[in-house]
Amino acid sequence: MRRILPILSFILLIAIQANAQVSRTTPAEGSGDKIVKLYPNPAKTYINFDLQGSYKKGLTISIYNGILGKKMYEITDVPQKHTVNLNEFSRGIYIYHLVDNTGRILETGKFQVSN
Repeated sequence: MRRILPILSFILLIAIQANAQVSRTTPAEGSGDKIVKLYPNPAKTYINFDLQGSYKKGLTISIYNGILGKKMYEITDVPQKHTVNLNEFSRGIYIYHLVDNTGRILETGKFQVSN
């Protein structure tokens, strides 16, 4: 009886972890298609965000500093092609989130600023 309890606890832990991993996937990951094409990467003075085939109105792009997590830029109701000026960005890695109007993250990615 003493051996069954640790074994059952271990199985329960594995099941909970597997379920948590499944819930982290986003629709963009499942389809394999990227919504955002960004270039140039690494960037110096600007970066272009080009929303691909599944573009719809009402999307928001937020850009965060990859180390500090500070929000550096945000635009709502993003046009299909948008250019961000990087003069206020220091050298480093940045994370972007593409969010729909319900607050769900559709895609996330990173780019490098090398100025």
